[in-house]
Amino acid sequence: MASRRPHEQQDPRGRAPHPARRRSGRLRRTLIAAVVAASVAVPLSGAARPEAVPAPAPAALAPLSLAGLDARYAANRTGILAAGKMAEDYGNRRRARALDAMADADRHFLSFDGRDGGRTAEVFGDLAHAERIAVLVPGSDTNLDVYARLRNGARALADELGPHAAVVAWMGYATPATISPEVLTPGRASDGARQLVSFVGQLTHAAPAARISLLCHSYGSVVCAQAASGVAVSDIVLYGSPGTGFDTAAALHTGATVWAGRGGDDWIADVPHATLQLPFVTIGFGTDPVSRSFGAHLFDAGSGGHSDYLRPGSVPLRNLARIVNGQQPQEGRHA
Repeated sequence: MASRRPHEQQDPRGRAPHPARRRSGRLRRTLIAAVVAASVAVPLSGAARPEAVPAPAPAALAPLSLAGLDARYAANRTGILAAGKMAEDYGNRRRARALDAMADADRHFLSFDGRDGGRTAEVFGDLAHAERIAVLVPGSDTNLDVYARLRNGARALADELGPHAAVVAWMGYATPATISPEVLTPGRASDGARQLVSFVGQLTHAAPAARISLLCHSYGSVVCAQAASGVAVSDIVLYGSPGTGFDTAAALHTGATVWAGRGGDDWIADVPHATLQLPFVTIGFGTDPVSRSFGAHLFDAGSGGHSDYLRPGSVPLRNLARIVNGQQPQEGRHA
């Protein structure tokens, strides 16, 4: 008699479990193991979290308008300088140096709040005359202490887009830590989605003629998916995504074109694409956005890793720029 694995018990009629049920069981066990591992790792990762550095309340700003951009930039620069002084007085020189660099006269912030890890929206390019606007929505572990990573990617995209386009690096929500139970649940994404809907609404009102695209990396794709039905944008691009919490692109209920791509060496491919419903929380984000069943338009994201999508000269950067510019991305073997 052929042997079987201990967990592959036959049903009462003597038949082995269906392969799909076995896969589903494995995914659920993997999710539970991930939750346990993350819970154990949280105390060990505390040093990686942004320090609770004191900062003043953000400036009271007039509604976003293209005519009032210079005044808005100036008000946020004053707030950044004040936050930098508080960080210096507090003794966190790393944060103070980062804020000093952000206060440079050549940098332009639509919003700034230095509290609780930081919230910012920085503009790259001429927003007042932009015909195309890309809003970058980052994933986990994005805060003032590591903001340079997001900024570098935004600058690279702005350079790739060329004239008549602008990029907004939107760090508008408290991102979860990569090693934490929160990164496996949609809780932080729900708050982020509310903030994103509000921000895009203001941007759409200020620049109604501009073509706006959301570029959503990693956990940021969960934020964008939850915001999708509430924003008027041309494209929603999911890259390096662990899932969205929705089974299909159609379930996002958006008029935008939904795109998805993943680099050939991105570890996110190994994340279990399943959802586990527990009594008080949902774990996991379901269908893989690059799978055929999800139904997104696929684009070639190259052979790079999880942090390589906005690398200058890369395949994914070129294709992201083409999507923002309203062009078809170039085909390749990683689509």
